[in-house]
Amino acid sequence: MIYAALLRGINVGGNNKVEMKRLKTAFEAAGMEHVKTYINSGNIVFANDLLAQTELPAVLEAAILTEFGLNIRVLIRSLDEMEAILAKLPEDWSNGEEMKSDVFFLWEGTDEAEAASALPLTPGIGTLIAAPRALLYAVSREDAGRSGMNKLVGSKLYAQMTVRNVNTTRKIMDMMRESARQ
Repeated sequence: MIYAALLRGINVGGNNKVEMKRLKTAFEAAGMEHVKTYINSGNIVFANDLLAQTELPAVLEAAILTEFGLNIRVLIRSLDEMEAILAKLPEDWSNGEEMKSDVFFLWEGTDEAEAASALPLTPGIGTLIAAPRALLYAVSREDAGRSGMNKLVGSKLYAQMTVRNVNTTRKIMDMMRESARQ
């Protein structure tokens, strides 16, 4: 099976520094195959046919603790799960000068509807779409400061997710599809 591991809270503001080459090696030592990393924010695509998906986070969190001495949460999504999320993502959403678009990947046990209602959004600003085990949000750059999303960081809900912009999410998906073809 092809998976994406999304690490939460590494290489942010000079904290929890994790070198991607060492992270790749740690994943391989933990039994993952065809390991590829993408940018420094903790995006790893890999294959594993020996462990159940539910077992992977604990195995990979232990590998990160051993290699880096850091307690880092790892969220896992299968290729099928990522396909289901991307199927809900409007093609015209981007992350650039005109628009800010993010995918909020929700941890196990976090309900999409409850999470959506708990987001500190300003009514009428931006677009929110529920996806399987994720929320998708886009807002114009002009309205981003008024959207209310700046209140998300530090909230109880924020601890139940890891966020990637849509450009990064699409790149991870491309890497997963490429790995599946090999």
